[in-house]
Amino acid sequence: MSLLRSFSRLPTRGISQSFRVLSSQHVTKRNYADMSFTLSSPAQVVYENANVKQIDVPSFSGSFGILPQHVPILAAIKPGVLTVYEESGSTKKFFVSSGSVSVNEDSSVQVLAEELAEISELDSAAIRDGLNQATQKLQSASGETAKAEAQIAVECYEALQKALD
Repeated sequence: MSLLRSFSRLPTRGISQSFRVLSSQHVTKRNYADMSFTLSSPAQVVYENANVKQIDVPSFSGSFGILPQHVPILAAIKPGVLTVYEESGSTKKFFVSSGSVSVNEDSSVQVLAEELAEISELDSAAIRDGLNQATQKLQSASGETAKAEAQIAVECYEALQKALD
């Protein structure tokens, strides 16, 4: 209770003046074409410093969208669909297996994926077969390492299957 009393005795004039100072500062408007985006994997570079409007990223802490002037962040990518909203208005979707995304103070974004493929390039029959094989390996795995590897394969194939749905 004494903390509340001492807080209530603080001069409110100084607090209100600081709010006026903050509100009078120049606020920059977002320009939705000012986000430099790089998307690459060890095998290919899909975007290199391209201007895009938005990127939706699957991460282990949940999927999130990135717009210009996003708070700087570093996140691990989980298997799923990465969506890029291009400056022209078109949308491209990619499956990413894993990797990292970094958003920098200058609104640049880098996505470094272990593996990636445009959704239109995915083969549903091959994914179904791969999921069946990975599931069988998981059921027959005896060691902890073999079980973990098989579980990762199953999760990736399930994410691929979900990306096609």
